[in-house]
Amino acid sequence: MTGKPIIEAFFDAPTNTISYLVTDPATLKAAVIDPVLDYDPKSGEVDTASAEKILSAAKTRGVEIVWILETHAHADHLSGAPLIKARTGAKIGIGEHIKDVQRIFRPIFNATDMKPDGGDFDHLFADGERFSIGSLSVETLYTPGHTPADVSYKIADAVFVGDTLFMPDYGTARADFPGGDARQLYRSIQRLLSLPPATRLFMCHDYKAPGRDTYAWETTVQEQRDNNVHVGAGKTEDEFVAARTKRDATLSAPTLLLPSIQVNIRAGAFPPAEANGVNYLRIPVTFKSDSRIGKAAG
Repeated sequence: MTGKPIIEAFFDAPTNTISYLVTDPATLKAAVIDPVLDYDPKSGEVDTASAEKILSAAKTRGVEIVWILETHAHADHLSGAPLIKARTGAKIGIGEHIKDVQRIFRPIFNATDMKPDGGDFDHLFADGERFSIGSLSVETLYTPGHTPADVSYKIADAVFVGDTLFMPDYGTARADFPGGDARQLYRSIQRLLSLPPATRLFMCHDYKAPGRDTYAWETTVQEQRDNNVHVGAGKTEDEFVAARTKRDATLSAPTLLLPSIQVNIRAGAFPPAEANGVNYLRIPVTFKSDSRIGKAAG
């Protein structure tokens, strides 16, 4: 299989997420990578505008979406995968280590409805597994560290790296979520940086580093090797781990962490509706002392 994909990016400002429509020009088969479902945490209101933009673009171009690819179970936005699957029949794929993430979070959210061993997803990709988008060959690269389940997707000279890397002037992903590991993250990044220098890398997020006025999401392996503020210019693993751990200790939880995780480990589905027909998201409560306000007497 040969050829290069046509890549169209869709930037979601509220979550600083970039989703991609990746098309095989020979067959007009396509994949959507990391789609967003709009969710207002203040009102609980869900909207599909972000996913609709991708579907509209595909329709305009006469493109058939056959895959929805998640790089990991995101902690900062809800996945729009179910809507796209319902409209197109595309399969939802993610790395096979989503099973590890589910084991961590299933008891936290008491998600007893969740299918075991990643069964809510249509396909779980192993490291090195290849599959096709039309005549394009896709290679799955296991790149854990940000979470235990992160994968990157290599399509010709383009790699979609999820949250493993950011633009060179912004650095790298945090590694302090449950199951995250800064040493794993460093080694995953080195795997990506061992690719040919001209390989194009596509980010899942951008936050405009200080001094930069515009959002950006495409760079190259060589640019990352030379200029990444966290791993560039020969930073050692120990140096990276020390700096990453120090920085992570200062970061607050993402605004959409709790709704995102419990939806995304279900392949973008909400917990089942309760007897009144309403879907509810759960917020685990942690008490800092033995004094529980509202605890029943006796």
